Parts: sequence; C-alpha cells; structure tokens
Amino acid sequence: MNRFHRFTALASVLALAGSLSAGPQSFDFKDPKGVNNVQFHLDAPLESISGQGTGISGTVAFDAARPAATTGRIVLATASLTVGNPTMLEHLQGANWLDAAKHPEILFELKRLDQVVANNGVVKGEATGVLTLKGVSKEVTVPVTISHLPGKLGARLNQPDLKGDLLVVRAQFAINRSDFGIQPGQYADKVSERIDLTLSLAGGAAQ
Repeated sequence: MNRFHRFTALASVLALAGSLSAGPQSFDFKDPKGVNNVQFHLDAPLESISGQGTGISGTVAFDAARPAATTGRIVLATASLTVGNPTMLEHLQGANWLDAAKHPEILFELKRLDQVVANNGVVKGEATGVLTLKGVSKEVTVPVTISHLPGKLGARLNQPDLKGDLLVVRAQFAINRSDFGIQPGQYADKVSERIDLTLSLAGGAAQ
C-alpha cells in the first residue's frame, strides 16, 4: 500500500470514528412554522369533542447510534388548546377543568426508549416518561415513531442555505382525565373519561 492509499484509509477510519463518537444532538421543538401540534379527542355518549394545541416547545437529545438513550422534555402551553365551541373553550381553560391560569404548562419528560427497533433512520419503540397535567404527575408509556432526517432542516423551513438535521416524532395514546384530577366521575355523558391524544412534532438541530 503506497503512502496515498495509507492516508486515505486512515482518513476513512478517522471519519468513521468521528461519526460514531459524535454523541447526541439537541433538537429544538419550538417550531418557527407553528405546525407542531397535539390533537385531542373525547367521545362521550352525548357529545364528541375534538381540539388541538400548538404552543409547543422543548428539546430532545437524540443519538442516531444509540436511540434507546433518547431523553428530553416536550412542553405544551395550556392556553394554546382550542376547541370549536367558544363556551366549551372557556370551560376547558377554566378552574374546574384544566385551570390554565394556575397550570400554564402540560409537560412530558422522556426518560427512556424501550423495545427499540431502528431501520433506515426510523426508530420505533416504547417511550416511558412522566406526564404532568393540571399539577398531577404520572408515569406513562406510549408507542412512538421517531424519524431522523439528516440535512432536512432547511427544506422544512424553506431555507435552502440552513444546514441541520430534523427529528420527526409521531405518537398516539390515551389517558384518563380522572387520573389527573380533571372532574373525576363528573359529566360522563358529555365528557369522555378517556382522552385520545395524537402528537405530530418536528424538531431541528442547526449546524
């Protein structure tokens, strides 16, 4: 092997070692486009209620080489939750329900990913963390899909010169409102005990 070939081989090894030891990236989920959202649905015998929240922020530490070590926190501003009916919205934000004035944030703190299956940048697993809603914290485990998209941050934000990666998170799960002290056992004919949640989030790591 001549000197040039030895040099290129060494450079390749160093590049590989660097990529393997790069460590986690920090992805910011405060979306400049305002597209990130959490949708909720309650299906009671007399009424079906749907809405969403878009006031999302937080950071997630993700390492493509070690996806099981993913950690982070996602924050939803309670006041950003909306429903179509103005009176219903007033009740939702009021003291008897979510009490947005006293509890302005809904927080999910991710502790770990289990049962991880990774394929071509897409990670599926069970996310375990602590959900805090109306001042009550409960550990929950939810199925999640995480897509790591290297170099796609600029494309999403319509800024071709912006360099960086994108992390897309999708999850669907359900909680019980009584577990979080939200009018337990009350108004069950119009407000379902079960709350179905759908998360559609994207975070960026600029370079």
